[in-house]
Amino acid sequence: MERFQFYYICNHLQTMKRFCFLITLFANLNLLNSQIYEVGIFTGGSNFIGDVGSTTFVSPEKFTFGGLLRWNRSPRHSYRISVIYTSIYGNDKLSNDPRRKQRGYYFNSKSVEVSAGMEFTFLEFDLHRRSFNFTPYIYTGVSALNHPNFFFGNNELKNENTRSYAFGIPISLGAKITLTEHLILGTEIGARYTFSDEIDGSDPDAKELDYLRFGNINNNDWYVFSGFTLTYTFGRNPCFCSY
Repeated sequence: MERFQFYYICNHLQTMKRFCFLITLFANLNLLNSQIYEVGIFTGGSNFIGDVGSTTFVSPEKFTFGGLLRWNRSPRHSYRISVIYTSIYGNDKLSNDPRRKQRGYYFNSKSVEVSAGMEFTFLEFDLHRRSFNFTPYIYTGVSALNHPNFFFGNNELKNENTRSYAFGIPISLGAKITLTEHLILGTEIGARYTFSDEIDGSDPDAKELDYLRFGNINNNDWYVFSGFTLTYTFGRNPCFCSY
């Protein structure tokens, strides 16, 4: 178990190194072809929607934090990448379903998500002008959640001591404002629809454990991030480059 935790921490450190490399890469690109970039943090909470635990759509249960990069291509859209750490948590005791409450399953898995995609603003968010900016926005793209594999046997959670990726589609709604010339504050709620039913242990990863599957096998897992972003902008041109 200690060895597994050591490998898990090492993998997270390697992910952070890659994220720092991306920040450095974006900064170097700025020197070559200056545009408006943003780098910052995301913090908030997460909740899970699947075959274990509550089915409430937005109910932050576990602390979430991570890093965020934006490349603003125009006042109406930008490219975005994020790395977010969280615990994916499910507890049948918190469900409104009496059958789940009686079953009493519980899990808490340390996970990391990498997401990349495009953000569209409903209003022009022109960072070249020094005046106040505000806009709602929508974000979508692709995501990959690295999570531990486990299963429930004899009503107990048992680890498989392996990890898998749950690929998905993020759909986030948010709003952001300029606090200063270089600081942008945002808030958002983002649901992730995944192509996996393994996150909560209802569909074990190991094929020899298929007989332990439970729940609705036709519905895949969801998880939701809700919180705040704070980013710092750098790099300016007289106008946005054409796309």
